[in-house]
Amino acid sequence: MDDFRAKLAAVATATEQTLSQLLPSNSDNPIAAPMRHAVLNGGKRLRAFLAVESAALYDVNRGQALRTGAAIECMHAYSLVHDDLPCMDDDDLRRGEPTVHIKWDEATAVLAGDALQSLAFEILADIETSPSSDVQVSLIHTLAQASGANGMVLGQMLDIAAETAPEPLTLDEITHLQANKTGALIQWSAHSGAILAQDAGEELLEYSKAVGLAFQIQDDVLDVLGDAKTAGKRLQKDAEAGKATFVSLLGLEQAQKKANSLVENACDALGRFGDKATTLRQVAHFVVNREL
Repeated sequence: MDDFRAKLAAVATATEQTLSQLLPSNSDNPIAAPMRHAVLNGGKRLRAFLAVESAALYDVNRGQALRTGAAIECMHAYSLVHDDLPCMDDDDLRRGEPTVHIKWDEATAVLAGDALQSLAFEILADIETSPSSDVQVSLIHTLAQASGANGMVLGQMLDIAAETAPEPLTLDEITHLQANKTGALIQWSAHSGAILAQDAGEELLEYSKAVGLAFQIQDDVLDVLGDAKTAGKRLQKDAEAGKATFVSLLGLEQAQKKANSLVENACDALGRFGDKATTLRQVAHFVVNREL
């Protein structure tokens, strides 16, 4: 696992270097600093890692893969900036740093998020990401689907609605919610390599669906067992609000078993890639063994 963590750290560094070059840096541009604060504030860069490693299965140019990784990190950062707003989850900390609306103000946070979303599509539309216009359109189209009204935004809307629902959500309802809120961008990340290679990548879709759900289950586990100082954010908010989670519905032990079962499914889905998919299998195991 040490070798895997070294690979993860190396891709995180390369992704941040790519992001630093792509983000606005003009000191005369008032939105530049909030954008950079939102996206260049550490983190595992797991989505970027999935993008890079899925592309490696097809021997796609690493520079192109890093650009798709940068695009998904911009989209992810936008979602976090908006999610942290008082009208949403109302969080003051993100990865141990003040959230954008705390460091600046709410209007700046909204605009920084908007700009990061736009930048994600701008990166994917560039010839440096792919010389094929068909690939560019496919990347943009699928990311729009994953992040919009039938993807991440839907999941966030369902999560907000759950706060005032007369009864806690069922297990099926939570699974549907999280498949969109968290899973959709993870799925896009792991499938982006196939898109770059112009391959259907059905195995990667199956893999990423399982990994995305396992990721959220582990998030719920860490919300119970984790340390807020280590996590860099407030924990157990859902429990305080009386919202159902995988842990509250399944119990801690069964939730962990479910996550481990999903990891097995994810690894099995990559059978045709053989040893070339070793790192992606390690990602699946990392998701349920991480501490943050």
